Amino acid sequence: MPPHSIGSGTISFGLVSIPVRMFTAASPGGIAFNQLHQKCGGRIRQQQICPACNEIVERASLVKGYEFTRDQYVQFTEEELKGLEGEASKMIDIEEFVPLKEVDPIYFEKTYYLGPDKGGEKAYRLLAEAMRTAERVALAKFVMRGKENLVLIRAAGEGLMLHMMYFADEIRDFTEVDKGEGATLKPGELDLAKRLILELTNEAFQPEHYADEYRTRVLAVVESKVEGREVTSIAPQAQKTQVIDLMDALKQSLGKRGSDAGASGGARATGTDGAAALEKKPAARARQKAEPAPKAKKAAGKR
Repeated sequence: MPPHSIGSGTISFGLVSIPVRMFTAASPGGIAFNQLHQKCGGRIRQQQICPACNEIVERASLVKGYEFTRDQYVQFTEEELKGLEGEASKMIDIEEFVPLKEVDPIYFEKTYYLGPDKGGEKAYRLLAEAMRTAERVALAKFVMRGKENLVLIRAAGEGLMLHMMYFADEIRDFTEVDKGEGATLKPGELDLAKRLILELTNEAFQPEHYADEYRTRVLAVVESKVEGREVTSIAPQAQKTQVIDLMDALKQSLGKRGSDAGASGGARATGTDGAAALEKKPAARARQKAEPAPKAKKAAGKR
């Protein structure tokens, strides 16, 4: 099933205008839970309560407030905030091109796929191929849902991607974090650390080798609960942290890496197979889907 476009825009590239459509590039795979009343299993409804008046407040009576000092607020109506939003526009104005390696990944916030809209196919292909050949990415401004955004456009996968970015003043100062500058490295530790890095190095990033094992375990228990089976604890046992000398740890890591070199590929494949197994529903589950039993349906809840 083709992805659904969440909106459209126009890339402004000098005097060239390229109509494009935007598609969400990723969908978070976290597990969501609802709050239920243990006694009856009913879903809890949240209410807005004013502690000063000690009464439930309806949504129509709410306004937004900005806390300018502790417990002191200035109020805004929706109309006032609407008037402060950026001018409605679908233009994505490219301001400059830079090498991708010059952009710190800390600025990336969210990713969208861009596809050509009707009539923009040739200009889209031209910009994608030109950026790929020049090895440059584009920085642009884009107003989305009333908020002005800094975005980066890059050629990838035979097309274009758009990355929402943080502004510079939204990035916290890293100098405020202790980074162990006072620690003294022993002779040879750096060389051993570099050797270990090289032993663990692959030439390409392969995301399919990694799976969310927590989500796998939770969904397995969900299946068990739906089918009425007894649920047992399957959480992994926490390992005690062993404090050892840094040099010894590096040497042991290198030694273990050499002895386990043949087994690492199998371990990764297991993680991949575990993620793929989630897509397979057991026969009993398939029958329940065709003829859902009342208790099973209630236990499933809403994920």
